[in-house]
Amino acid sequence: MPDDLPVTRTLVIPGSELSERFSRSSGPGGQGVNTADSRVELVWDVAGSALPDHVRRRVLDQLAGRLVDGVITVAASEHRTQLANRRAARERLATLVRRAAGPPPAKRRPTKPTRGSQRRRLDAKKRRGEVKRGRSGDWS
Repeated sequence: MPDDLPVTRTLVIPGSELSERFSRSSGPGGQGVNTADSRVELVWDVAGSALPDHVRRRVLDQLAGRLVDGVITVAASEHRTQLANRRAARERLATLVRRAAGPPPAKRRPTKPTRGSQRRRLDAKKRRGEVKRGRSGDWS
C-alpha cells in the first residue's frame, strides 16, 4: 500500500486512496526488458476522495478532461526501475493536483485601449488598404 502523498503543506492524499498497477515498459532495459514490470500507473478516485468539498469540486472541475468516471490515472515509464517510475508518477500526480486545487487566477479588469494605440491601429489599417489599392492598377 502506498504512503500518503503530500500535495501542499495542508493538502495530503491518503495512501489508502491510491492504487498502483505495474506493467512492462517500452524503451531501454537490455536483457531485463522482457521481465521487468517497470511501468507504473498511479490511480486515484478524485470523486470518492476524502478531500474537503470545495477542494474536491475545484479539482474535479479543473481536471475534468483527464478524468474517467471521477478517476485520474497517471503513468510513468521513462525510468528503467520500478521505484524511480513510482516516484515520477507520484510527483506527476502531486503537481497536477497542486495546480488544480489552487485558487483560480484573479479576474482581468477590463481596460480601454489608449488613444495612441487606437491611432496606431487605424494608421496601420490605412497603410494596408493603400498597399491593396496599389495592387488593383491596370497591368495590361
